[in-house]
Amino acid sequence: MILTVIYYKVFLHYMSNLSNIDLGVHMYNRFILLVMDSVGVGHAADAIIFGDEGSYSLGHIEAVVGPIRCPNLKSLGLANIADISAFDEPVIGAYGRMAETSTGKDTTSGHWEMMGHPVTVPFPTFYDGFPKELMDAFTKETGYGFLGNEVASGTEIIERLGEEHIRTGKPIVYTSADSVFQIAAHEDIIPLEDLYRMCQITRDKVCVGDYYVGRIIARPFVGTPGHFVRTSNRHDYSRMPEKKMVQQELQDANIPTVAVGKIGDIYAHVGWDASYPTKSNAHGMNVVPYLLGRSFTQGLMMVNLVEFDSLYGHRRNVEGYKRAIEDFDYQLGGLLNLLKDDDLLVITADHGNDPTWKGTDHTREMVPLLAYSPSMSHSVALGDRHSFADIGETVLQNFGLKQWHIGKSFLDVLNLK
Repeated sequence: MILTVIYYKVFLHYMSNLSNIDLGVHMYNRFILLVMDSVGVGHAADAIIFGDEGSYSLGHIEAVVGPIRCPNLKSLGLANIADISAFDEPVIGAYGRMAETSTGKDTTSGHWEMMGHPVTVPFPTFYDGFPKELMDAFTKETGYGFLGNEVASGTEIIERLGEEHIRTGKPIVYTSADSVFQIAAHEDIIPLEDLYRMCQITRDKVCVGDYYVGRIIARPFVGTPGHFVRTSNRHDYSRMPEKKMVQQELQDANIPTVAVGKIGDIYAHVGWDASYPTKSNAHGMNVVPYLLGRSFTQGLMMVNLVEFDSLYGHRRNVEGYKRAIEDFDYQLGGLLNLLKDDDLLVITADHGNDPTWKGTDHTREMVPLLAYSPSMSHSVALGDRHSFADIGETVLQNFGLKQWHIGKSFLDVLNLK
């Protein structure tokens, strides 16, 4: 009798999951999504609202420092959607552009929208620094004072306040046009464990209510005055999503989900079976083929490559940005050779960050949408699409799950045969 009850409960659980699954065959066994953080392809229709009309990350890079050597990206159709030098060889991928519907132009909004959670209420921002009430709570809860508390470039503020930080032991607090509370500390003055603990306390007890910012970011650095350098030990503490996301839907259907780079942090580690933090773009592009050849045999893998944004976009380093794209393209060539007929690779971005633009903040731009599988017989124009959520809808359809109709899937137009 007991076994009968157990079997019945298992059957009910199976049927509840089955009700959300289309029993059609999965089109692709592995869905690999690469996010080239901040690689925009021209200002969005609403860019004027953000003061970004005329911004164009890729186009302006080429205009300033010459042609970007990226034959693999161009083979997937990048030159068909961006104002960059043409490609003489046949295009083998699907290509288009996507506009963001979320109210922000930040990392969290862009990534969340891709997975079916557009941000319709703006996260709080603090253009004059954080109010006294918030900073008093920070001091009380963390046991530290602070330096800074202003809108600033991260590299500039640690150079300006780093020596005082070393002398006083007080962390450097700053923000930007994004909804972020950033805490910088020298690794020899405030050990990483203490900095991470400070950030977790700030996430849980300080930035709450009206101050519930998108991310708390640990910004460790090393070096001496005049020679401070931020390290790769950055850690993001995201706010919790308010709605269910596509990767959670996959988990409910027992479809594996894998996060690479800062993807786990961006989604507050919600909906990912495994997370692999990385130290650089190159490291991330090494982790992907490693996982493809070993543990990742089915499901969704999502990868964030942050250095386009963090090292070159925000720092307005045009030459470095160009070099980073070319380095990525070189590694992309190796990845393309590893793909199987039942793999789908999608490449996109989460926002723009024109390194020629005024200021140091993100730019409101369209983002590339490139897709490729060895089983595709010819190139496909995907057009201009109206939401980053088209990616999430494509993921759902690919794995036979009910679509949410927040965006529009492009799976059917890939013309596999």
